[in-house]
Amino acid sequence: MPDRLWFIWRFLAIFITVLATAKAAQEPLIQPEYKVGQPIPVSCLNRTTDTGEHITDASGQLSYISFPTCNETGRPLELLFGVEKDINCTIDFIDDPFFHLLEFYVHNDVPLTCRIPTKPLPPSALKEEYEKGTTDNTDGQGSLSEIYTPMIVALTGTLQLSHLHVSTSLNVLVHAAPKSVAPGTIAAATAYSISRDPPTKIVIGDSLPLRFSVRWYPTTSLPSGWAGMGGHLTFSTLVYCLISAVASAAICLAYFRGVELPRRLKSHGNDRLWGIERGGYGGFGSVNGYGYGVGKRD
Repeated sequence: MPDRLWFIWRFLAIFITVLATAKAAQEPLIQPEYKVGQPIPVSCLNRTTDTGEHITDASGQLSYISFPTCNETGRPLELLFGVEKDINCTIDFIDDPFFHLLEFYVHNDVPLTCRIPTKPLPPSALKEEYEKGTTDNTDGQGSLSEIYTPMIVALTGTLQLSHLHVSTSLNVLVHAAPKSVAPGTIAAATAYSISRDPPTKIVIGDSLPLRFSVRWYPTTSLPSGWAGMGGHLTFSTLVYCLISAVASAAICLAYFRGVELPRRLKSHGNDRLWGIERGGYGGFGSVNGYGYGVGKRD
């Protein structure tokens, strides 16, 4: 009898273990997702300094390197997920190879091709295994990937014989995937120089002060309400129009009650006093200078 009970308990334990293992295998793996304020590293395509050609690794894949170190943080450029802010990134020293790369970028010979992780990457010790274990939807070389989102930086300026003029103020637009589809996931990104400030003159040995104005969009669609060059149709604009209309109505009412209405009442009182209300003479006849009335004749 004890042997039979022991056998039954052992059978139940094995059965429960098998069921738990099967259930765990059927459950989808929890995908990592960004949290608001989580750092997002920026890396850029590695290029040769003599021709600007991209560099590939031993397996023939495009080689990316970290963005140059920012003097303000002592780290390569990082964005913050969901956080809109201006980021200053001063590249402390422009050496000769990097200066030639800037010439390629400014002259539009090659693009400044960067990328950011679509989702948080695992620790550096597991990063290589993670990238190898993730398959892409495209074959060959390119920027489409399940792991990274491309971010092309349109750096503009003027190329001179001995120096460069670089527009160092840039807008960065980042689209997050809808929360209902893929929360905490980046869908698209781009960056471009703007002419808000005068361009910065750069020679070899100078520093390059970059200023990134970062804006986030919660979906892959651009925000509605843009009315062309006239401006935005926003809630604040509607409130301003409503307040203006109420103020105008109040001014008109005050003018009517304080100026126009008393003037009309005074004019109406004078008309009644002189007996010429409704354009008449107050009766059928009037009195002449001789005391005889000129009345109505039959």
